Amino acid sequence: MILVNFAHPMTDEQLRQVEALIGQPVGQVIHIDAQIDPQEPLAPQVIRMVDRVGLTAEEWQTRPLLVALPSLNYSAGVLLAELHGRMGYFPSIVRLRPVVGATPPCFEVAEIINLQAVRDAARARRSTAQS
Repeated sequence: MILVNFAHPMTDEQLRQVEALIGQPVGQVIHIDAQIDPQEPLAPQVIRMVDRVGLTAEEWQTRPLLVALPSLNYSAGVLLAELHGRMGYFPSIVRLRPVVGATPPCFEVAEIINLQAVRDAARARRSTAQS
């Protein structure tokens, strides 16, 4: 599994949590700086971010990928559209949550969300809502 991380660097413990949830090792972590210039158009900046991942068109479609989204909601939205276009489906994503009562603040892996499954379920609800 390749973890493409557009968020803060993950700790060894967070990577162990990811591996436990997905049931396989994370063989590679590709960290991409997701800082954007708010004065410039966003989509071209996100495209450059995704280009820096360094995967070929075939790899985007065939390699097992997991994505940690950037915190900025606008970047995350555009990133998901770009990834769907390259992959042909929505990726699974890592959701972090704060550890309650931790000082200093730290985060743990809360879940892995299969966005394609969420999309497919929503599509089924759309079909039944039309009836």
